[in-house]
Amino acid sequence: MTRKAARSADALEGLAALERALGHAFRDPDLARQALTHRSHGTPHNERLEFLGDSLLNCAVATLLYARFPKLPEGDLSRLRAALVNQASLSAVAAGLGLGERLRLGEGELKSGGFRRPSILADSLEALLGAVYLDAGFEAMLGAVERLLGDRLESRDGLPVDKDPKTALQELLQGRKLHLPRYSVQRTEGEAHEQTFTVECRVDDLGIAAAGQGASRRSAEQAAAELVLAQLDLAGRRKP
Repeated sequence: MTRKAARSADALEGLAALERALGHAFRDPDLARQALTHRSHGTPHNERLEFLGDSLLNCAVATLLYARFPKLPEGDLSRLRAALVNQASLSAVAAGLGLGERLRLGEGELKSGGFRRPSILADSLEALLGAVYLDAGFEAMLGAVERLLGDRLESRDGLPVDKDPKTALQELLQGRKLHLPRYSVQRTEGEAHEQTFTVECRVDDLGIAAAGQGASRRSAEQAAAELVLAQLDLAGRRKP
């Protein structure tokens, strides 16, 4: 097999894996290819698909939340949607799909670690959902969103939807008469106009720590606090 044929086979296998995760087989594989092409690589790239997918994702998550939580008021539904479709959440889903390894990036982005950058991963996921919509319509896209975010939607049950993760964690620790968490910036990556912050949240009294990423220090702190809350929730469930 020639090198070109091997790359083609790898691309087809990668697309097949994505299709299995999405629950959708593309009738037009070029749409998926475009969704995974960053502007640094060339044209046609995924920015228009990302624009479309961003709006569709918000609509799809709103539809799923509306059906799942019939008694929640609008404000709580909005906060839940924001927690599900933020950059930290979407980039984590994209990383789980292995999108970073399948992105077509320019040489500069490859060298700077663009395939790990949360903003690029999140945008590519939105572009991929836009591609599903163009390929097969809203119901197919809605099904893909439910498959991708279903576990995160489940984990929201019982959480205080009217509080952001930092506030929820602070109040939880105060209720237990424990010291407040400490936040520290671990590293900052990327160009000045598109930086990614990694912040650690540490609860000394419990010996728990987690690192979150975001496009700002604040968003990274929120992501880290959310991960600590998840650890506390898991620890609580394991207690006899």
